[in-house]
Amino acid sequence: MGRLPLLLLFLLPVLLLPLTSAEIKTLKITSDSRPMILFERFGFTHTGQATIAVSSVSVVSSAGATDPSRLGFFLLSEESLIQVLLELQTNPSFCVLDSKYINLLFTFRDLSPPPASSFNHSYPITAPNEYSLFFANCAPQSTVSMDVRTELYNFDGREKDFLSAGLTQLPTLFFWFSVIYFAFFGFWIYFCVKSIRSVHRIHMLMGVLLIMKALNLLCAAEDKHYVKSTGTPHGWDVLFYIFQFIRVVLLFTVIVLIGTGWSFLKPVLQEREKKVLMIVIPLQVLANIASIVIGETGPFIKDWVTWNQCLPYAQSLRISTSGSNAAEEIANLAFYVVMFYMFRPVDKNGYFVLDEDEEAAELALRDEEFEL
Repeated sequence: MGRLPLLLLFLLPVLLLPLTSAEIKTLKITSDSRPMILFERFGFTHTGQATIAVSSVSVVSSAGATDPSRLGFFLLSEESLIQVLLELQTNPSFCVLDSKYINLLFTFRDLSPPPASSFNHSYPITAPNEYSLFFANCAPQSTVSMDVRTELYNFDGREKDFLSAGLTQLPTLFFWFSVIYFAFFGFWIYFCVKSIRSVHRIHMLMGVLLIMKALNLLCAAEDKHYVKSTGTPHGWDVLFYIFQFIRVVLLFTVIVLIGTGWSFLKPVLQEREKKVLMIVIPLQVLANIASIVIGETGPFIKDWVTWNQCLPYAQSLRISTSGSNAAEEIANLAFYVVMFYMFRPVDKNGYFVLDEDEEAAELALRDEEFEL
């Protein structure tokens, strides 16, 4: 593969990478030969700063001595990305560090002498925008090893805000939606107790689904709160992913069980329906694992693109602003309200009644299973 296709491969994920909460990240790059490494994307305000620290830097080249000015870190806005791609298309041997469209931070020429080979500096953002942080290696036939620590943040008064511009209201947003779902759960329990004769096992699962959704949002609120103020989630991300995993698997399970009429029309699942669950649940497990890898690592790992291919719709589910997050949660809440209203425990629910053709088909299927 030529150098141009490789550079395009590492630049194009910028179009897919959503704005992130710029947790303070410490990572280790080992013998990496990629021409470009995308670390993260962040929305800066006029008070934004980027702090980059590298240490234990080592460059190994099979082509002899390398020019340290051919390796370095830079910021690239989404608007400038197209211009850089055009430069690379015009001249495949062009080094992106020479582009006039990037915001060059430093090159390895600025490193302290060996054995420390380190650099640490903070850069104020003069032009508010959404930027992607890159490392570029234009030295041919070379591999790089280094320890990298990044801090991307905006100042809110004198305090650092590690949430990207547009995401600063997420903690409050998630908290209030969690309160709504807790209230929803309380109302569901009240309604089930009031209609106890019509309650089925599926209604209990639906109640568990509500509490998982509420806990998922509560953990998301705490996660974003600590990231916003300290740059680290303090373990709330673990709880968030646990409840998210349970919620997603439970949601699809409830939908499948409702679709099959389990507990409403028949006490046990048929073999075909069990197979559907055996397919759906493992796929959701894989999707959740991919989501965790994408969310907790980043494009700087070598297999990040592979995980995105395992979860092609992941990026469409990751929202860039507080406003779009609010819209998504409102849509989710509307879905839950409609679903729970349609399948609420009542004496005569039209959604649980089989018409004559369906009833005949159901009886025929039962007779066939009995004969087998």
